[in-house]
This record gives sequence, structure tokens and C-alpha cells, in this order.
Amino acid sequence: MVLAPSASADGLRLIDFTERLVTPEQIKSAGYAGALVYVSELRPGATFDFKPVTRDYTAGLRAAGLHIVSCYQYGKPGWPTPSDFTRGYDGGVADAQTALRLHGASDGPDTAPIFFSVDEDIDQNTWKTLAVQWFRGINSVLGVRRTGIYGHARACGWAIGDGVIGHSTTGGYRWAWQTRAWSGGAREPAAVLYQTAVNTATNPGPLIGDVHVDVDDVLATDFGQWDLSR
Repeated sequence: MVLAPSASADGLRLIDFTERLVTPEQIKSAGYAGALVYVSELRPGATFDFKPVTRDYTAGLRAAGLHIVSCYQYGKPGWPTPSDFTRGYDGGVADAQTALRLHGASDGPDTAPIFFSVDEDIDQNTWKTLAVQWFRGINSVLGVRRTGIYGHARACGWAIGDGVIGHSTTGGYRWAWQTRAWSGGAREPAAVLYQTAVNTATNPGPLIGDVHVDVDDVLATDFGQWDLSR
């Protein structure tokens, strides 16, 4: 029997993938506590090997005693599809159905949240007219309880204010994964995860072997990890 790692926010860091997978053993050896994995299909023209995550890979993470958190992102501006949040309520329904299917196929539990990406610098009008409707479509499939957001500090705050993301079991925290990008130094105090290192061509992220990764600080005991009783 593989025991889940103990849940503590103290000094834990996760990675998320931007180039290609690294092995669970490499993640652990580099001092990280786990990974965010993609429960989304591969968009046309992309060659990533981390979308969608496989059951074999998550089994390897668990066997290494590493935490797992699910996230969803299919489209990205000009790659060649638009951002997922532009697809409205019906798009949110479809994306949540895909996320739920792939989360289950990779052995994700039905108690864990899924974080849905708003991976650009949206303003409040875009949130109110487009993104919030996408999240309401997601809510109709997953329920608010299991819906999370990835985005800048303001987007996380708007999602909290509009009641479209769920609560961590850690008091005062919500299913918000904030990125440093576009946040202008602001922080959402209810976020359970904070992306401190964002891999870009001009500012590469840390290396694990020869693969650049993003790095995420864990801010709450319950940060959405699979193997935690809720």
C-alpha cells in the first residue's frame, strides 16, 4: 500500500509542465512535493506529452509519495484555438465534461477540485461578459464545490466574488491558483497555490534535468491534492 504524503503548506512546492514530462523520481529528487497534471486534450498543432495525463503517470507520482492536483487548459490565444473562457456557458459545460472524464480516467478521486485556466491578462469587463459564464457552465457539471480557477490575482478575486469556485477545507481558502504573471505584485489572500516561476522564452523556469518547469508554492494544507479526505 502506498501512503499519501502528509499535507502541510510549510515549504511545499509543486511543479507544472510547460515543455514535457519529467519522471516522478526526478520531481522528488529535485525537492518538489508533487505536480499539477492536465486533464485536457492536446490542442491541434501542439506536441506536449503531458496532455492528457495518463493513469500510468499518476500511479507513478503516487508510488513516489508525491501530491497530484488536476488542472484544465485546452486553448490558448493563437495556438491556434482561442482561450477556453471565450467559449461561454456551453463551452464551460463541454470543457468540464472533458475534464471530468480525463480526471477519472487517470484515477482522480471524485472529491478533488479541478482548476480551469484563464491564461491571459483579462480585465473585469471580459470577466463579466465572457469568463464568468464559462465558469457557470463548468459549475453546472462539477458543482461549485469542485471548481477552481488559475489566473492572475484579480481574476481569482472576481471568481471568489461571483461565487463560481469552491472552498478548501482549510478555513479562509478557496480553489484559486494564482499566477505571478499579470498580477503586478498583488496577491489573492484566499489562493491555495501561487505560481512563483513562470517559464517563458525570455525568462526560463527552473530546470529538472534538461526540462524547464513552472513552480508553485503551496499556501494551504488542503490545496486541492487528490489524496486528501474531504
